[in-house]
Amino acid sequence: MGSVLENIDLSALLSPETLRSVGAVALRAAVGLVALRLVVMIVRRILRRRTTAQVSMLVTKAISYVGLAAIAAIVLLEFGVNLGPLLGAAGIVGLAVGVASQASLSNMISGLFLVSEKPFSVGDAIRAGDTLGIVESIDLLSVKIRTFDNLFVRVPNEKLASAELINITRYPVRRLDIKFVVPFETDIEALFEILGTIAKSDAACLQEPAPFMVPDTFVDHGVRIHFGVWFAKDDFIAVKTSIYSAVISRLREAGIRFAMPRRELHQPEHADLLAPGELTSRESE
Repeated sequence: MGSVLENIDLSALLSPETLRSVGAVALRAAVGLVALRLVVMIVRRILRRRTTAQVSMLVTKAISYVGLAAIAAIVLLEFGVNLGPLLGAAGIVGLAVGVASQASLSNMISGLFLVSEKPFSVGDAIRAGDTLGIVESIDLLSVKIRTFDNLFVRVPNEKLASAELINITRYPVRRLDIKFVVPFETDIEALFEILGTIAKSDAACLQEPAPFMVPDTFVDHGVRIHFGVWFAKDDFIAVKTSIYSAVISRLREAGIRFAMPRRELHQPEHADLLAPGELTSRESE
């Protein structure tokens, strides 16, 4: 270590010419960084008006990375560094890393497919497997999602590209579906009149498309009713709360009850001879 320090000419390094040269290079690098930031801001503003948020994000990130690499190369050239060996070494390292990280390459390709196919955008609410939340960013390797209980979830692009995905907020209008069972003796026409009144009296429910009401199917303990109302996607929580509350209260006022599965116990003859727990039971579906 001592011999190495002895070979360094500190006076030359601290000479006014060297300091001026370093200062000039630092100034040019700072100007380059400021110019790069301005270019990224301009490109982002242009892309926001002409394309989706994820395309804008990917393009601006690519410009930032390329610009930083160019500035670093210029600084090294100013100091007389030969970039040939560095580029060769970078190529070898990049090849080795690419072979070793096939999963990352697959995620990058899947990310490009997601950007081109546009199944969702930044700000959309999506369901991917067990994950439900708002898309915060779409990157080359993964998609960042903030769940409704404020958790951060990172989902690899390859998983999203190959699995079933539901975009909850893709369209401006949604339908809330409620299914419940009423006894067979219920007056269905009177029930539908009550449900129609509920839909009309709720200001957040749309009348076009019209509310959806139909006997869905017969079950052992009654008739399953399918009731649906349309609403603007931003009103989901308010509509769900008000409609569920109105259905329960209005049906109770009208004397219409919800049918529940029944459990019947059958006691055979001489049940006193059976051991405890041997009574037979049957539950209706």
